[in-house]
Amino acid sequence: RHIGALVRHFWPEPRRGLGPANLVTLARAVLVALLAGALAAPAWVSDHALPVAALAAVALLLDGVDGWVARRWHCESDFGARFDMELDAFLILVLCVHLLAMGKAGPWVLAIGAMRYAFVAAMRPCPWLERPLPESRRRKWVCVWQVASLLLCLLPAVGGAPATALLALALALLAWSFAVDVRWLHRTRPRT
Repeated sequence: RHIGALVRHFWPEPRRGLGPANLVTLARAVLVALLAGALAAPAWVSDHALPVAALAAVALLLDGVDGWVARRWHCESDFGARFDMELDAFLILVLCVHLLAMGKAGPWVLAIGAMRYAFVAAMRPCPWLERPLPESRRRKWVCVWQVASLLLCLLPAVGGAPATALLALALALLAWSFAVDVRWLHRTRPRT
């Protein structure tokens, strides 16, 4: 319900429907909301890690579907891109909290989920960070790597050193990707 209210609030064209791509993203948002709700029962998640990982995998697959639908039916929009990106960020944060609750990683794993929110918070003192970034395959692949690593680490068979290595690499790639974007934004910022 909250997701629908947010979409309704930010949707720039209230007289028009969301369109097929945004409807796919909205369906994905329902799955992410279910994963977030499961945070209230960490013991249940530990006992049902495989179905939880499968649900998160479907959410990840739908992430590719909404982009394909947007291109196929020519319904790309700034709103849709932002909706998709914010949902990705929230899914990543939710998966990080699950891994922490399951004892698969220490509190440092939350840095993966918090990085997008730290970037948004930095926009207030550094408004030049708000400018749009050019399209980037690097950014997309790093996002997919993060979610895939988080999903793998949810599986009961993955723990200890392999989980730590996967998550540390995901964090390092994410930090590098953000550093590349921040450097570009800083270098191309308007001079006053």
